[in-house]
Amino acid sequence: MKKLALKAYKVSNIELKNKLPGATKLQLKNQYSHNVKYGKENTCEGIFTVKISDKDGNENFGITATIQGIFQWEGELVKEQAHIETFNALFPYARALVSNLTANAGMMPIIIPPIDIENQEIYRIEMNPPKGE
Repeated sequence: MKKLALKAYKVSNIELKNKLPGATKLQLKNQYSHNVKYGKENTCEGIFTVKISDKDGNENFGITATIQGIFQWEGELVKEQAHIETFNALFPYARALVSNLTANAGMMPIIIPPIDIENQEIYRIEMNPPKGE
């Protein structure tokens, strides 16, 4: 498979809730989801969402951001590799978005730590398992 090329991206959702009194300290928890939808003519759409919240469940703070990217490739497609490449292409945009959003909101900038997705376990659900199983 040749490398996927990012053709376009957009921020499709962004939410910031900050009703904390000044100088409140939080321990942040990051949650990520990433999905790839395959289209026609060697294209796919990567959808990356990050949710940042307080580990202790303080509901007065939270950030959610979703970034969608359109990708194109030539040749054969290995879906596992496409999943990794779309994640790696969209993650820096999400990271910069969260950092800029929090800085522009008058907060200390939140910088999402890097993720090595190639060493993460990817969970799959087979929708149509082979007969006899």
